[in-house]
Amino acid sequence: MKILFLFFSLFLVGFSVQAQKLEDASKKTLGYISASGTIEDASRRTLGYFKSNGTVEDSARRTIGFIKQNGTIENASRKTLGFVKSNGTIENASRSTLGHVNSNGTVENASRKTIGYAKGVKTEYAAAYFFFFF
Repeated sequence: MKILFLFFSLFLVGFSVQAQKLEDASKKTLGYISASGTIEDASRRTLGYFKSNGTVEDSARRTIGFIKQNGTIENASRKTLGFVKSNGTIENASRSTLGHVNSNGTVENASRKTIGYAKGVKTEYAAAYFFFFF
């Protein structure tokens, strides 16, 4: 769960016109997020959608969570799952540090060990990807 939240956060660091890729520490592709918010697995199968209003949907377009503007990530029942701080730190609902998303796209666990990469991906999207789709 900790790695899931961290990777979800990493995915949100940046957002460009082309699909951005999430990778594990071995550079194996885990998934993609398109400029329109479509979330895909490594095989390009649609898993869900990030909407511009912060809603996270599954592939059937059912709401499964929310990303608030203040960096809070919630499930569909509005229960807080974690937080993404402006400095790239990812915290769980109890405010314990789970990891970090660095400006160069490297994702680290709480001990600062590299666990993956999310270059050009918004930190909040990366965190949400792992909370909801990994």
